[in-house]
Amino acid sequence: MGPMGEWWTTAAAGAAAGLGVAMPLGAMGVLLIQEGMRGRRGAVAAATAVAVVDLVYAAVATALGPLVAAALSGVEAWVRLVAAAVLLVIAARGLLASRTPPPAAAAAAGPADGTGPADGAAGVARTFWTFAGLTAVNPTTALYFAALTTAQGAALRGPAAGGVFVAGVFLASLLWQQLLIAGSSFAGARISARARAWTFRIGYGLVAGYAVKIALPLP
Repeated sequence: MGPMGEWWTTAAAGAAAGLGVAMPLGAMGVLLIQEGMRGRRGAVAAATAVAVVDLVYAAVATALGPLVAAALSGVEAWVRLVAAAVLLVIAARGLLASRTPPPAAAAAAGPADGTGPADGAAGVARTFWTFAGLTAVNPTTALYFAALTTAQGAALRGPAAGGVFVAGVFLASLLWQQLLIAGSSFAGARISARARAWTFRIGYGLVAGYAVKIALPLP
């Protein structure tokens, strides 16, 4: 496979990783839907904030992952197994949670009748930083990318490969978040518990698939 083919493979891996962390529709997803019902500009800012935090976590993990993998040279197979185990735990917790989806966060988001924050510059900036902070305090996101990039240390070594992977994460996360708010005018806060459960299953199914992929071949 030539360099271009390798870059496409790395970008696809980043996109799958971004979808794996973005798709499970929990409280943050419901809050994004509520923002979509309030105003387009604020919702776009909120969705962008979530994707930017995913990008930052992925970038930091991608920069450190190869260093950790190099420091543990000689036991790479066991590093992959530990990382795969961490990802499987994350996936299992998410899939179990899909059996009892979290209650809608509509009340926490406020009224959905257009009386929310203004769409002015100050309101948009405030919305961006609010959603960035809410996303950043989720430790699962950091742990997810740390395990994933450490296991793929050799494949992500070098700024080009790392940059392509991170770009894939960001674009996939951003597109999913924007799709979510675009659909909010149709589904809104009325999205069913069954639909939310399926976003959990698909998203964490991707995480589980990634775990199996990096674990093989077994040591």
